[in-house]
Amino acid sequence: FEMLKTEVTQKLYREVMGENPSHFNGDDLPVEYVSCFDAIYFCNKLSEKCGLTPVYAVDGNTDVRKWVYTSHKANMLRGQIPVDESAFRLPTLDESANGFRLPMSDEWKYVAEGGENYEYAGSDNLDEVGWYKENSGKTTHPVAQKKPNGYGLYDMSGNVCEWVWESSFSDNCYGGSWYGSSDECTVYPYPYLYSRSYLTNHLYDYYGFRIVRTVSK
Repeated sequence: FEMLKTEVTQKLYREVMGENPSHFNGDDLPVEYVSCFDAIYFCNKLSEKCGLTPVYAVDGNTDVRKWVYTSHKANMLRGQIPVDESAFRLPTLDESANGFRLPMSDEWKYVAEGGENYEYAGSDNLDEVGWYKENSGKTTHPVAQKKPNGYGLYDMSGNVCEWVWESSFSDNCYGGSWYGSSDECTVYPYPYLYSRSYLTNHLYDYYGFRIVRTVSK
C-alpha cells in the first residue's frame, strides 16, 4: 500500500468536498472536525475524481450520492434499504480496490514506526517530530514542518489524531494531537496504548486523517 506523506490538508479536502469544516483555517493546515464517516465519504469522492475504483460501499453502492448521509453534521451513516428507523451502516470495503481509503490499524502502526526504534514517529525527542500540547500553542500547524520519520512521513506523532479503520462501531484515532500529552503521541507495540477510541460520527478540532491506497503487486 501507499500512504500520503502528510495528513489531508484543508486545501485538498475543500477541492474534493467543496467545503471546509475545520475550526482552524489555512490551506496547509490539516483538515479537522471530521468524523470517520466524513473521511470515508471523502475517500470515495477523491477516488472517483482520480479515476480509481472506490473502496467503500453502503448497500452495495460506492456512489456517495446514493448514501443517506450529510457530511460534517455528526450524523450516522444510513443506507437506503431500511432495517429500522435508528439503523446505521458501517460501510463494507473492498481492500483489493485501487481507490483511497483509511489505513487499517496495523498499517498505520507499521508506517508510524518507520522501520526505526524510536519512542515517537521519527525521533525520541517529540519536539523534533510533532506538535502536542506543550509546543502547539493550542492550535494545529501546517503539515510537514517537523522532521519526517524513517519512511518520509510527517506528523504521525501529533498535530491531529488520525482516524484508522476498524470494523466496529467504535473506531480509533492514532498518533496524538496538538491538544494531547506526549504519552498519546508515542509509537507503542500492539496493543495500541494511548490510542483514542470513539464513535465514528464524533467531531473534534483535533481529529483528522491521512489516506492510503492499495497498489498492484
